Amino acid sequence: MARTPSEDEAAAIAAAIERFRVETAAVPEAEADAVGPWQRAALLEGVSAKGTVVEAEGGERWLS
Repeated sequence: MARTPSEDEAAAIAAAIERFRVETAAVPEAEADAVGPWQRAALLEGVSAKGTVVEAEGGERWLS
């Protein structure tokens, strides 16, 4: 007759499965920038001839 595992045995099984999953998972690819620095500068420069541009990262405001 089959018996159910104790809490310690169940935790050990779950830990073993998680360790196997982590060790055999595919390595994620490095995320490339969607927009390169040169393209970003060109886009910011071309937004408007006389508009206020707000940098998303730094929050700086300047007139173009």
